[in-house]
Amino acid sequence: MARNINQPVRMCIVCRERFTQSSLVRLQCKEGHLEPYMGMGRSFYLCNTCTDHKKTSGQLARYCKSNTPAALMNRLKEIVVNDG
Repeated sequence: MARNINQPVRMCIVCRERFTQSSLVRLQCKEGHLEPYMGMGRSFYLCNTCTDHKKTSGQLARYCKSNTPAALMNRLKEIVVNDG
């Protein structure tokens, strides 16, 4: 896979594959709620393939320290539709 050496590379939290930063969805958790990245605080990345992966809900619950993975998945779908 040929990549421009000047583009940052980040890892998807679900599949652990590395992609250019511009091709990933950047998210953050604030008080247990999933949000698009707002420019401050810790964040993580999801590739487009993993937005529908069966392991995604568990990873989001882990990163957000939440016990409501279904609500996180619903919010993820809203974010992807609105920002995509």
